[in-house]
Parts: sequence; structure tokens; C-alpha cells
Amino acid sequence: MNLAVGNFRSSEAMPVNDRIRSKLSKIPHKPGVYLMRDRFGTVIYVGKARALRKRVSQYFHPSRRQGWDLKLAALIEAIEDFDVHIVKSEPEALLLEGKLIKEFKPRYNVSFRDDKNFLLIKVNLKDDIPRFTFTRMRQQDGAKYFGPFVSSGACRRTTIMLRKKFNLRGCRPLVPTKRDFKHCLYGHLQHCSAPCVGKVTLDEYRKQVVAACDFLEGQTEEWEKEIEAEMQKASADLNFEKAARCRDIIQDLRETTRKTRKFSRIPTNLPGAIDFKRDLASLGQSLGLPEPPKRIEGFDISNISGTFMVASMVSFLNGKPDRSQYRRFRIKSVREQDDFACMAETVKRRYTRLRDERRAMPDLILVDGGKGQLGMVCRELAKLGLDRLPAIGLAKEFEEIFQPGERKPLRLGQDSGALKLLQRVRDEAHRFANKYNAELRLKKISESVLDDLPGIGGSRKAALLKQFGSVSRLRSATLEEIQTVPGFGKKSATELKAFLQTRLKSSK
Repeated sequence: MNLAVGNFRSSEAMPVNDRIRSKLSKIPHKPGVYLMRDRFGTVIYVGKARALRKRVSQYFHPSRRQGWDLKLAALIEAIEDFDVHIVKSEPEALLLEGKLIKEFKPRYNVSFRDDKNFLLIKVNLKDDIPRFTFTRMRQQDGAKYFGPFVSSGACRRTTIMLRKKFNLRGCRPLVPTKRDFKHCLYGHLQHCSAPCVGKVTLDEYRKQVVAACDFLEGQTEEWEKEIEAEMQKASADLNFEKAARCRDIIQDLRETTRKTRKFSRIPTNLPGAIDFKRDLASLGQSLGLPEPPKRIEGFDISNISGTFMVASMVSFLNGKPDRSQYRRFRIKSVREQDDFACMAETVKRRYTRLRDERRAMPDLILVDGGKGQLGMVCRELAKLGLDRLPAIGLAKEFEEIFQPGERKPLRLGQDSGALKLLQRVRDEAHRFANKYNAELRLKKISESVLDDLPGIGGSRKAALLKQFGSVSRLRSATLEEIQTVPGFGKKSATELKAFLQTRLKSSK
């Protein structure tokens, strides 16, 4: 089940984090399902594939970006991780895909979001005269169920052949009478052995039903050989229409009786929904806290070459983002690029205010960085008399957890729920800081002298400012450096350089 492909175009390459890159190289070329997750671990899309590596890799291949539509682009930009589960066949992958979509209800999936299930064949051997019926819901009623079947058409055609071969009834009444037999087409065509009027005993008819059940359980070799011989004979007699019908019958038989797992539950080796309570308990235990941290506050710094220095603070309550408590900071005291000093100012401003207003403190403070950032945080907390507040640093390169007073960092397994919780907090703080930085850049762009240069739009102004940080740095850039910015060739770079030189002279 693939998302549609349209005409979305972009010159930027799809960023692939190290976790995704490592997983892509380990995916086998086998059928299965894949689950795409966002930065909070939420399943946002479920798909199936005949060859998992080929299919999943397509999402992260830059050359395919020109074919994305807006919906697919939004999905791929939101992907931070994925999981795969290998199955035996493509139909089995389709069954599991439907089960998982109903379980997670991903926002980017459309199919299988309703309550419709795959087709089942039902027979209750305890009935006076058992009959085969179709259903989409398995119940605890003592009946035998066969399926689910991926192809409902093949299932229905096979059941019709089954009734003819084993002379089974196809009428609706649970216990038909002689009056029903008068209007029974199956009985008059001798496709039904008519136990309702005593043409066979109920025990004899029950044996026919049991034989049909054995057939549905996969014992079809003899019948397939008979039909295949009939197909070969029809082909030799140049009766190609009959041969084609026999070929289709064999295909339907194999499709209906193919063994598949039913997936009544999510496979145990496939990660399910996030268990916030479990992750918090694991985190508290890993950090040696007296109890699981109810509120976690995470910090991050964002700047470009020392300009637009900002910081973010995100708050997670019971493992979930509490967006009403998010805060952002414009750095005031730091004049040059210094992430340590920026972090110190941010923490000081945040917890000075909480202390003075006598508001509740967080149960855990998380900073994006290692010993240096954590040391600055602990120093500022000590100055405020809040050195008992638990604080840790999460270094991105090896996902190491630094704790005050501990020489060696703590390393948790990549599948640890505690680590994934910290990663969600860290990534959300990073996103929030970058968003604020981008807002300031856009605001600066609107006030820039570049507005007076004809033929330059907002996207190219944003690209210039992102690369050089300020108009003053742009003025001192060479033509070659300007040409490295997307959207600028030699001609446009020369015009820009001349424009800036003219403005510089007029301002003196």
C-alpha cells in the first residue's frame, strides 16, 4: 500500500540520521511490513513490501525526491526511525499490514482504517445440517474458521467448486425442510446431496463436510492433479478456453489454501505502541532516581556563526510533550559564539524565575551535550541553591548519558525505552530551538537591504542568510563563495556583489 506519487520538487537531499542509515544496510530482501515512526516514536505509516530493503530504501533516496507529492514529502520529513517485520509471503504481509493499521491508526494511512476485515469461511459441525458460510468476524462460538483470505474473489470461487465437488448445501436456512427443497437449485442440479429430504443420512453428509474441511486445510494435491490433467488434455485438443478455466481454478485453489499466519496479535519481536509508564520507570531506575521523573525539562542552543543565538526549553509530563510549558530564550549576555555560556544563561534565567515565583521544579533536567554543557548547568544550579535537582547531559555522537560526579558516561541499549524517551525530549528541544532561530532569520530577511535588490525572492534571501549569517559577512564574501549558495550562478552572484558594494559606498 504505497502513497501516491506526484510532482513535488525540491533541490535539498533527504536527511538520513545514523540510526536509519545503519538499519537500512541490515534489511533483508524478503517480504514483510515496515512501520515508520516520528520523533516521539509514534507510528505514522505502515506499509508492506515484496522486498523490504528495496522498498524501504526508496523513501530515503535523494534521486526519487522529484517524484514526491506533498503528502509523501510530509511523511518522509517526519520519519525519525522505522521497524520491519519479516513474513513468509506477500499475502501474509498484506494480512499483517491490515492488522497493524487497525492497531495503530497511522495518520498517513488510508486503507484498512475502517472496521472491515478479511474474509473467513465458517462451518459449525455441531449444527444439525452443517453449512459453509462467509463472515468477517471470528467469534468464540465453537465453529471452525478458515482464513483470513487475502483474495475474497478466489475464496468465493473456490467455495462454489467445493460445494460441487463434495455435494454440499448452499441454501440459507439453518435446518432446511421439504418446502425449501422444492425451490433448491443445488438439489435439482444434483450439486447438493439433499440431506434435508433424506437422500443421504445426516452421518453421511457430515462425512462430506469433514472431507471439505480437510480440503480447506490444504489437502488439495489429488484434486489439483485431476484439474491439471484435464487442463493438459484440453490444451492438446486445442480447447484453450477450457484450459484457461482449469488454469484459473488451480490458481484459485492455491490462493485459497495457502498457509498464512493469522496475526491475532502484534508479533512479539515488532515494537508496539510506546509505553510511557514503563519507559519512565526504566529511566528512573537507570539514573538511580528515587522514583520515575514525572516532569522532564530539556534544553538546547541554536545559532548560526554566532548570530541569532537562541535557546529552547521543552517540558514533558508523564513522558508526553506538555507544549503549554515550552519556553524559548533570546540570548542576551553572550556576544560571541559560546554554547556553554548560552546554556548557562538559559538555565540561570529559567530556574531563577521558578525559584522566585515559588513554582514547582522539574524532576529531571536534560541538556543536549556532554560534560561541558552539563558542568555549566550544575554550576548555575549550585549558585541558585538548586544543586539537588537531577541533571544529565545526552551526547549525540554515541548517545552517552553524562551524570554529575560520574567519570564514565552511562550507555543504554539502542532499544532501551529509557534512552528513547531521552532522545524524544532532546530531539524536541532541538526542533523547537531551530524553529525559533528560523523565525528570527525570516524576520531579519524581511528587514534586510536585500529587499531592494530586484529579482531575489525570499527563498534565495534565506539561503544567503543561512550560509553567511549576516549582510556584513555577505559583503566580504567572494564571488566563488556566493556561487556555492543554491540558486546563485556567476551572473546573479556578480549582480549581488555589485549591489552590496554600491550600498556600502552610499552608506558612508
